[in-house]
Amino acid sequence: MKRRDVLKLLGSAPLLRLGLGSAGGLLAMTSGQLYAAPQTDTRLFVVFMRGAYDCANLLVPISSDFYYESRPTIAIARPGQGEGSALPINADWGLHPFMQDSLLPMYKKKQLAFVNFAGTADLSRSHFETQNTIELGQALKGDRDLRSGFLNRLAQVLKANKAHPASFTRELPVMLTGGIDVPNIALVGKTLKSPINARQQALIQQLYQSSDMNRLVSEGFTARNASAEAIKNEMDQAGGDALSVSGFQGEARRIATLMREQYNIGFVDVGGWDTHVGQGGAKGALANRLDVLAKGLVSFSEGMGSAWKNTVVVVISEFGRTFRENGNKGTDHGHGTTYWVMGGGVNGGRIAGEQIKLTPTTLNQDRDYPVLNNYRDVFGGLFKRLYGLDDKQLQKIFAGARPKDLSLI
Repeated sequence: MKRRDVLKLLGSAPLLRLGLGSAGGLLAMTSGQLYAAPQTDTRLFVVFMRGAYDCANLLVPISSDFYYESRPTIAIARPGQGEGSALPINADWGLHPFMQDSLLPMYKKKQLAFVNFAGTADLSRSHFETQNTIELGQALKGDRDLRSGFLNRLAQVLKANKAHPASFTRELPVMLTGGIDVPNIALVGKTLKSPINARQQALIQQLYQSSDMNRLVSEGFTARNASAEAIKNEMDQAGGDALSVSGFQGEARRIATLMREQYNIGFVDVGGWDTHVGQGGAKGALANRLDVLAKGLVSFSEGMGSAWKNTVVVVISEFGRTFRENGNKGTDHGHGTTYWVMGGGVNGGRIAGEQIKLTPTTLNQDRDYPVLNNYRDVFGGLFKRLYGLDDKQLQKIFAGARPKDLSLI
């Protein structure tokens, strides 16, 4: 077998893909970074909603007449107005009705907080540019290192013996690129059978037995096999009468298996949130996607078991949508958005951060949510509480930021 054939086989495995480092070489997949148990109980899981979701129809400003005037066909009805009404969480805000059995119970258990009017100062309204801005976590002005994502810098600050990051994606995201090599684990579909059988694996290992790549190949197979076995056991236990939903929920259960036992910093992205046309209100395209994501996160929390009490999940998006609906019964690219922060130890049951009353004069450029809680400050404050980092360490992650302690944990 030729080396390129070996790499092609390894790269086609549905469970574990060997990522490429900045120099184009295979990542150094050491046992400490791939499958050794974390030496800290703290776990951080970042979920990126790519496409910019409409936060105003998830966390609904039920006390705002301006909201209902701005959305004649897609607004979520005030509480008490029959089926499809918002679920009140306080006098000013309610949740989308599809959150009845997912986010609402978590909020009531004080395991979920929302950070409203959150985001970046980037006003490009470009998905690609703003996603990159957030994932890099660097100041907008001045030179930026395009090979340094903020989760990778966090892992560097925490040191290799404490940080075990992984990306549950097909390709390594910008957020996890940088000085520490990070595996990206592609979990696709229900069938986890590898295209590499036992005989082929033995041949590959024999081929590289006397080469410098022997340890790399051997440990890569060890990690893949261990992960596959753990996930198979988890799926077997979840059988029987257990309910299942499509999409993210199935992936979330598998990710929980890996984060519970092997990784303490994780990332996943979920697409499909760009709703320019036919967004829907209490029902429709956005409602269905929110339903799947929320139920998936509940599955993740259940899959974490006792580790959930030491887990923090942060759900973000590149920006929000226009406050007013457009002529196609959808919403366009906006600015501020709403982050979700959940976990067994989260100080939840509240809306955190700086807030403002929604009026035509308080909207950003008379069209969308303003950003009052900059994401670098929010994450900086969270990392300070979560890991006990000092100001010098935080500046290595978010240079020039002013960490904002929102008492999220």
